[in-house]
Amino acid sequence: MQTFSRRPGSSESHQSASSASRRPARRKRQPDHAGAASPNFVEALARGLQVMRCFDPSVESLGNLELAERTGLPKSTVSRIVYTLTTLGYLRYHTDTGRYSPSYGVLALGFACLANQGVRQLARPLMEALAQTTGAAVALGAFDGEAMTYIEAVHGSSALYLRLPVGYRVGMNSTMGRAYLASLSLPERTALLQTLEPGLVSSTKISKACRELKATGCCFGIGDWQPGIHAVAAPFATLTGEGTFVLSCGGPANILPQERLQTVVADSLNEIVRQLAPPLSGR
Repeated sequence: MQTFSRRPGSSESHQSASSASRRPARRKRQPDHAGAASPNFVEALARGLQVMRCFDPSVESLGNLELAERTGLPKSTVSRIVYTLTTLGYLRYHTDTGRYSPSYGVLALGFACLANQGVRQLARPLMEALAQTTGAAVALGAFDGEAMTYIEAVHGSSALYLRLPVGYRVGMNSTMGRAYLASLSLPERTALLQTLEPGLVSSTKISKACRELKATGCCFGIGDWQPGIHAVAAPFATLTGEGTFVLSCGGPANILPQERLQTVVADSLNEIVRQLAPPLSGR
């Protein structure tokens, strides 16, 4: 029996080619740098997260009016947002006070984030050694879109009256915040500063932080965040691509006098950074 093979260009081949040609091309998503102006930006989600950010570690509970004042959103909008967040398990309603506080759903998100931060696990023993040597507080922070959030913290002495926990947020005018700003390229820093409260970080302090970072790999705060508190901070980018982090060491001036802070402690901080990732001082 003679068999026949279909010629290229036969009806079956043509139909397959036609079907393939009708399939929509897979389009690569390009990075969108338009921020809130992008058509991909979901305003309702942003408002919900804005409400959640009001619950920092210093806040036990908040009512609708307080949330409206803190966010600048209409009270009716806040009411709908907190109803949704409560329904989904991210907020808890206190019937006795009529106020809200974070619920266990937030913990699931937070722990998932922390569990996947490889740099946190690598940094912890190094931070513990530095805290023990200095008696100061050592923190690892990341920029959360508005401020620096502690993702790890170690306290070297029970005598420290500032015992700031994981999840604590410090402003961009802090030593950690200025170190992060100094690590950015000029266009990135300019764009970020435009999103912050005007005058929150003076241009003089930013220039000083940039000079310090370039010269020493660190930025210093000598009583300019809180009187009598000295701090040093060093930014770095992880090799794993997790982003840019800032490692800081701070405490009372009697524990961290300026000379020791700018020599011994800064050298120790830079050594930890070198073990975690290449420093950003060359940017």
